[in-house]
Amino acid sequence: MNKFFSISAKYSWCGALAMGVAQAFGATPTVHGPSGYINMPSATVEADSTFTVGYGYDSPYGSMWVTATPLPFLQMTARYVSIAGIPGFTNVEGQFGAEYGRYKDKVIDGKLQLLSEGTWGPAIAVGATDILGTKLFKGQYLVATKTFGAAKNIEASIGYGASRPDGVFGGVRWTPAAAPRWSVVAEYDANDYPTDFRAAETKAGERRKGPSVGLEYRWGWLGAQVARHRDHFSANAYVSIPFGEREFLPKLLEPAYFQPKDAPARATFGQWQQDERHGAALVRALARQDFKNIRVQLEGDILKLTLTNNRISSTGRAIGRASRTALAFAPEGTRAIHITYTRLEQPVVTYEFFDLGTLSDYLTGLATRDAFLQTVLVRQSTPADRIADQQGLLDGVKDGGGLGVHVGRDGEMVQLSSEDREANRFKLAPKLGFFFNDPSGALKYELAAAANYDKRLGEGLYLSGAFRLNVIENVSDVTQPSNSLLPHVRTNIAEYKRGGRFKLNRLMLSQYLMPAERWYARVSGGLYEEMYRGLGGQLMYLPKDSRWAADLSVDALQQRGFKGWFDKRDYHTVTALGALHYKLPYDVTATARAGRFLAEDRGVRMEFKRRFRSGVEIGAWYTKTNGKDITSPGTPSDPYNDKGVFLSIPINTMLLSDTQVTAGMTISPWTRDVGQMVVSPGDLYDMVEQPRRDMNVFDGLGNFAERADEQNHPAVNPPVRTFNAWPQFRMRLEQSRSTMPTVPEWVQGTGVAAGAVLAGALLDKPTDRFIKRYDDSRVARHWGTFGKNMPLALAGAAGAAVAFGDTRMANIGLISLQSVAGAVGVSVGGKHLIKRARPYEERGAWEQVGPGYSRSDSSFPSGHSAIAFAAVTPFAQEYDAPWLYGVAALTSLGRVASRDHWVSDTVAGGIIGYAMGSWLWQAQRDDSRSRLTIVPGRKEVSVAWSTSY
Repeated sequence: MNKFFSISAKYSWCGALAMGVAQAFGATPTVHGPSGYINMPSATVEADSTFTVGYGYDSPYGSMWVTATPLPFLQMTARYVSIAGIPGFTNVEGQFGAEYGRYKDKVIDGKLQLLSEGTWGPAIAVGATDILGTKLFKGQYLVATKTFGAAKNIEASIGYGASRPDGVFGGVRWTPAAAPRWSVVAEYDANDYPTDFRAAETKAGERRKGPSVGLEYRWGWLGAQVARHRDHFSANAYVSIPFGEREFLPKLLEPAYFQPKDAPARATFGQWQQDERHGAALVRALARQDFKNIRVQLEGDILKLTLTNNRISSTGRAIGRASRTALAFAPEGTRAIHITYTRLEQPVVTYEFFDLGTLSDYLTGLATRDAFLQTVLVRQSTPADRIADQQGLLDGVKDGGGLGVHVGRDGEMVQLSSEDREANRFKLAPKLGFFFNDPSGALKYELAAAANYDKRLGEGLYLSGAFRLNVIENVSDVTQPSNSLLPHVRTNIAEYKRGGRFKLNRLMLSQYLMPAERWYARVSGGLYEEMYRGLGGQLMYLPKDSRWAADLSVDALQQRGFKGWFDKRDYHTVTALGALHYKLPYDVTATARAGRFLAEDRGVRMEFKRRFRSGVEIGAWYTKTNGKDITSPGTPSDPYNDKGVFLSIPINTMLLSDTQVTAGMTISPWTRDVGQMVVSPGDLYDMVEQPRRDMNVFDGLGNFAERADEQNHPAVNPPVRTFNAWPQFRMRLEQSRSTMPTVPEWVQGTGVAAGAVLAGALLDKPTDRFIKRYDDSRVARHWGTFGKNMPLALAGAAGAAVAFGDTRMANIGLISLQSVAGAVGVSVGGKHLIKRARPYEERGAWEQVGPGYSRSDSSFPSGHSAIAFAAVTPFAQEYDAPWLYGVAALTSLGRVASRDHWVSDTVAGGIIGYAMGSWLWQAQRDDSRSRLTIVPGRKEVSVAWSTSY
């Protein structure tokens, strides 16, 4: 059980309605996913935000593939390849694995477009196949593509590959102007099939390099290809979905916003204060529009509301509907309206409207957006924005959350559900899950009835439960015991499936808090998930800089029993993970988690996700811990690291009305124990991410007024925030070139450096003899570890200065990173030139590297020392902090203490790093001459480029 992975998904009943409404794209996928011809790639990539899924068969390979363009210049493909003619385990009936079928392999491919096509120049791309895992189809290539003809309907490519493809390859595509849906394609297939995995046992052994021709057809999102090879046919069919579209279907069934004519006569301040029915009427009107946790307070002449909405996906649009309603019910003479949007009753974002006349005019189309913006403030909420429970007022509000059967709601085929104004909800719906690649059968599935119940017990206090009844499943057929050497924190999944058909999967009590401004907290206890129970909490900080957030989660856990009720197992642990979330251009969020995972392994998990204009998110994660997972394909020298990809699709893109429900799909190993995390009872960052994002996009109002004349406004339909570093990089190169040392300075500097290295060389042998005497001491070991890890920490600190520092610090951090890159380049070149053996080789101070070592393993100069000094020099000189040189020197001595370097190596490395850092600092310390600044604000993102000559 070492290659399995799972896919869990929820499907929308009306997803097929979206087909055929978009136009064809320029790039066309090959039979295994990446854009190209039949088997050979081109330099083109699909349009940004395109997601394509398909199936191709080219004997003996059948590929179920998914290709995405997460960035305009990057294309990634994941494919599940079956090989006809090779059994996955055995063909002998009755033996374990006989039902698995063909041999199957997971493959990840990537293509990076270096240059897009110009008027005269071609598009150029590099690519790699089978980047991770078994690497049965590993290869690299470089390809150029150009379009020709007045109609740009002829495309030609030529490229060169290593391994797969092997050698020169090329392709041509012609799309007749009179029949633009059809294309004729031809290629020279350079794959050396007889060298493929076990090719002699398959049709691959009979295939040779050579030409192929094909015919393609595209209609909207759909496409297909049939091709003829030397002695067989291939076929490919696919659907391409433009995730960059804001929505795929118009919201024809979306309920209308509140109409002022439906409001009662406005009360006076006195009537409002004396008769709670006026406030109750406002609450009722809001509840009918799916608002929850509604609290109303009249403070002087300011009407304050706190509320949330579990259906409307846009915070700005939800606040717009709430403000229309509040404006209609507000007592006469109200000066301002403050509306705080909450999540689980915790204030997230507050909208303050100071001029109700202008608010009314804007909502009715009589005022411009610019005029309205002068009368509104969008800000981060504080604890003072809370409004206490108002039982007396709410007692007079009739709750309409009755239990009912709903067909097609929120993308579910059918559900039995109810929800009241306090977000107490019950839902019973079918769930379908898939698991792949088990030896007992390639496809495992489970169909279950899942019931969820959420109950508000007090302010921010919620009880959450989940029951599950397995109707039909074959996951429990898995009989092979786990061979994981780590604690079995996840690999016993089949035992849990066999434990019982009806289970209590979750029963959690959670208290959500906002203890201080910009701080959020959660304390939870109970049954976390199917496998774990315990007690834990999370603390999160949201700074003024909207680009980042940080949180800490700690959970004391015990493994639950297989029966799925209140039984337990012996394993217990404490997990502690700190997380840093950072917003990058192209709506990419990077998350780094570090700490202790479920199997008591310690390490780091990196996550990246791209959010498209439609709200769809594609992401991936990779975990590196000290857990030694040596189950195949892991080995003792190269243990397996947890990894996976995920896709989140907002169902509202495929419905005729709005909803916040998302469909999720994850592809990851389901029988791995390394780098695992417990399911969070309620992640705080997920809780505030959407309203915080909406608050910081353009002016923070989004589709506030739902006016037809604003649907193309950048706040309603925001453009992708891109980043082009080339202008700044080019200007910095020019600055650095202008301050290059003169020839006399070069001569003087080289002489001083040579003298220092020679002086260090005199200490090489005596120092190494001294170190050998204390080689096993704790001090030497810890010092060596310090010297090994500190350069990475220093480079990370420079990156943090770029990400989180002010203008001055960000500039110095960037100079530091450039210095590190330059120092690495020089030191690597020196290693290949000098080829000096390291002390631990015991070959002598000036001998060359021995057998089994490459030039990159050579000792002179020390790369760690070069990085350390390059990283600290710009900061030391800018902030007059010479003590930073001491940190770099300790790093260098650590490399000597571990016998990885001679003294002269570290002296040379230190000189390289110091020289590189000093030069670039002198050249670029004053960035006023050229500056590229991206500043995300509360209501806008400002991008400024300035330069002077």
